[in-house]
Amino acid sequence: MTQPTILTWLRTACFYVLGTLSLILHIPVLLISLTRPLERRYYRLFSFGRSILWLARHVTGIRYEVEGLDHLPKEGGSLILAKHQSTWETMFLPTVLRLAAFVLKRELLRIPVFGRGLQGIEAIAIDRAAGRQALDQIMEKGAAALAQKRDVVIFPEGTRTRPGARPHYRMGGAKLAVHARATVIPVAIDSGCLWPKQGFLMRPGTIHVVFGPPIETEGRTASEINATVQDWIETKQEELYQRHGCPTRLPDSAQ
Repeated sequence: MTQPTILTWLRTACFYVLGTLSLILHIPVLLISLTRPLERRYYRLFSFGRSILWLARHVTGIRYEVEGLDHLPKEGGSLILAKHQSTWETMFLPTVLRLAAFVLKRELLRIPVFGRGLQGIEAIAIDRAAGRQALDQIMEKGAAALAQKRDVVIFPEGTRTRPGARPHYRMGGAKLAVHARATVIPVAIDSGCLWPKQGFLMRPGTIHVVFGPPIETEGRTASEINATVQDWIETKQEELYQRHGCPTRLPDSAQ
């Protein structure tokens, strides 16, 4: 594994300083946008996310390549089940999806400024400790967002995972697909190779995002859908690691 240079550490520190400054400067944008209709409010609030992508590219040297965008219906209303390894994809996905409604843990709403922004874009916040009630919230609010032709984003593993970690896909996304009769778009992302879940350092390089072909859910059980999604994403993840390398990937013995 190539050891990070002092410049990489300095660029990472600079990124976090400028990212915090960007969040502070977006407070007026937040206050003004909250009075606007959802569509106008959404894209103004996510100017913060675009600033983070810009900083990641120009300060830390993190670029990205995307495949399979043609699999996304232009009118929206898809259920996006994606790999989650980093903060990066939460900033990127809204730039290519239609009014993305993220299913996320309720605790994120308590983060100053950022949490208020999540409320402003009408994210689907759930109490993960609530068990069946949390699943009911996903069914109700997720189906409503899909009916409004918003793309709903669920990270089926429930949290950020290390590249190469043993996968555990929860059933909430697949159950929503059955309940709402939604088309599923699986997404593979190797962001954790450059911007990992653990640690401070952000490595320069290219993040790869692959949108898979639509998975039709009519007549299929949630278990079948979940297995199909996991198989496609994990197979594609391994292809990305093999093709491009991944300095933070866990060794096979640690998986």
